[in-house]
Amino acid sequence: MRSVVYGLLWGLIFPVVCLAQNYHAIEGSPFAGSLGVANNPASILSTPYPWDITLFSTQVKNSTNAVVLHNWSMLKAGDTIGYQWKPGNFKRFIAFDFNIHLLNARIALDKKQAIAFGANLRGYGAVRTGPANYHDSLRNMNQFFNINEGTVYNGSMTTSSWLEFFATYSRTLIDDEARRLNAGITLKAMRGVSGAFAQLNGATVGRGVSGAQTIYFMKAGSARYGYSSNYDRWKNDHSTSQNLKDLFGNSRPGAAVDLGVEYWIKRQAVINNAEKTEAWHEYEWKIGVALLDVGQNVYRYGSQSRAASRPRTDVSDSALNAKFDTTNTLAEFNDSLATIVNNITQLGGLFKIWNPTRLVINVDRPIQNNFSINANLSLNMPWKSDAKRLVVKDLSLLTLTPRWETKRLGLYLPINITTDGKFWIGGAAKAGPLLLGFHNLATIVSKNRMANGGLYLALVIRPGSGFSDKEDKKNSCPPY
Repeated sequence: MRSVVYGLLWGLIFPVVCLAQNYHAIEGSPFAGSLGVANNPASILSTPYPWDITLFSTQVKNSTNAVVLHNWSMLKAGDTIGYQWKPGNFKRFIAFDFNIHLLNARIALDKKQAIAFGANLRGYGAVRTGPANYHDSLRNMNQFFNINEGTVYNGSMTTSSWLEFFATYSRTLIDDEARRLNAGITLKAMRGVSGAFAQLNGATVGRGVSGAQTIYFMKAGSARYGYSSNYDRWKNDHSTSQNLKDLFGNSRPGAAVDLGVEYWIKRQAVINNAEKTEAWHEYEWKIGVALLDVGQNVYRYGSQSRAASRPRTDVSDSALNAKFDTTNTLAEFNDSLATIVNNITQLGGLFKIWNPTRLVINVDRPIQNNFSINANLSLNMPWKSDAKRLVVKDLSLLTLTPRWETKRLGLYLPINITTDGKFWIGGAAKAGPLLLGFHNLATIVSKNRMANGGLYLALVIRPGSGFSDKEDKKNSCPPY
């Protein structure tokens, strides 16, 4: 059983550390362009460029209190990268999210209308447990149950990854001397690439004595776990390209929507006609509110998905060791599980996983000399992933970002509090078309912080220095 559990956890960690929805540095920035649409669809009217194209961008964020990675930093990886499961009695979690943007584009139809479109690959996942005691000197289930007497075991895992194609439209609804109100909507057509979940509820063990030895036996509990059926098509004797084709080709459609508004309090100053083009995008305050990722992905159960309940009370801890220690595949795990429970059924049909639906509030305030400060609050919907509703959630809660930024250059210092209470100080820089940022600067120099943090990288092209917005005809000088 140890190999199955470790394989599951590392299966969640692996895409995190190998891939490199939050580009915190440019949240609220007037130069975010097509990258900003993921934080608020109305934001595409905030950019002074007539168009921009994100050729490629990727972002990853990972957070955990369960494991520490050793001998590895952003600057250097040792010959041997180690890991350690944290000892103690507490709730544990491992969570991640990532996205890859491919050819995202934004086009200003005029000053009061803009569109954006593109394709993204996105994924979210988390493993969470109830309180349990653990230390790395444990050798068998008897020792584990001994230090956890009276514990009720609960845990869950949910992960969802999908390919989405999106189209955004934004327009100005109100515009006068003091204020401006922009609104936007994004429609998404999705294909659920990878979905999986596992739930353990109310598991307990009883205590008995056999001679001079204390023994433990299963007493109560239930479990459900499932995965998307396209994984059944992954074959070791097929090429990687064929397996990926089968994985994507057997995904199922889904849909989602983003809604957003931005309210501007304009800069109150006397502006002549020559300055009006530049001043169009200036403001004293910009307040954005968005409801993001309202939708769900649909998956068909894989052949090894199961529900189990009513454990047999004659199964001892030593029997558990014997039955699960050599388990290496999910099919073998299911065969062993069937011998220790009274009820086990195969799950069939479809299951749905909700996207990370959340309310995002963003406030942006220019200060002076290209300095600004941004605050971004992201509130996940108060849904819990359970048997009635499977959900994935975003990791970010509150981000405060001071920035110095021009059209070509930028320096950013995002300070982030995650939904699990992690406190990160990040950093980012922009030079021309390139944006590079780190969620947690400690991962750059420390060799044991890589399990908490992440990075983002974007390549965005914009018009050259010779471009200019078309001036409104009403502001043009009359001919002589």
